[in-house]
Amino acid sequence: MAKKKNSKKWIQNAIKHPGSFTQQAEKAGKSVAEFATDVLKPGSKASTTTKRRANLAKTLKKLHKGKG
Repeated sequence: MAKKKNSKKWIQNAIKHPGSFTQQAEKAGKSVAEFATDVLKPGSKASTTTKRRANLAKTLKKLHKGKG
């Protein structure tokens, strides 16, 4: 069965393990934004999952910026 391309609840479907990226950042002793920037630098040894989480964190931060 094919997935819908433009699901209205894509954020809920994208976040499988809430707080896991934050835990990784805290373990590294950095904020989420700093950790995401470091992970996404060229030549980073981070895993694919961590890089995906970093990209999602940056995207969610942009969405939050429009509010308030």
